[in-house]
Amino acid sequence: MAARYVGVDVSKDRLDVHVLPEGAAFAVTRMGTLGPERIAVEATGGFETVVAAALAAAALPVVVVNPAQVRHFAQAVGQRAKTDPIDALMIARFVEATKPDLRPLADEATQLLGDLVARRRQIIEMIVAERNRERRVEVKRIKKSIARMA
Repeated sequence: MAARYVGVDVSKDRLDVHVLPEGAAFAVTRMGTLGPERIAVEATGGFETVVAAALAAAALPVVVVNPAQVRHFAQAVGQRAKTDPIDALMIARFVEATKPDLRPLADEATQLLGDLVARRRQIIEMIVAERNRERRVEVKRIKKSIARMA
């Protein structure tokens, strides 16, 4: 039996799935019955976390891939159009071509630490942005409002 590769494009309201080599595309998860070699999920702002965790909990071979690498791969193979089903196809083709290593997902404590570090970075970026705004503003009332935020 030929190895199967599955690409999953994760968005807020649905999953688009593409299976290679069959070329099957669907928007419903039924991956357990496919016996895939790897299921690739693009890292997209946290939406992938629940999907990856659910797939891993079901003992399915899941790998989270870098969206920039998938985009560069798509460009390299001449795919310029961008829709969710096409993204799923490109993710499946990317994982088929690169066969990224399967790694266990981070445990709960490691994930929490990563989330806290990311949140700290977001807050620092917000404070820096507010301080930069404060320097450019001339209206005293707006300066006070910004100062309260920073």
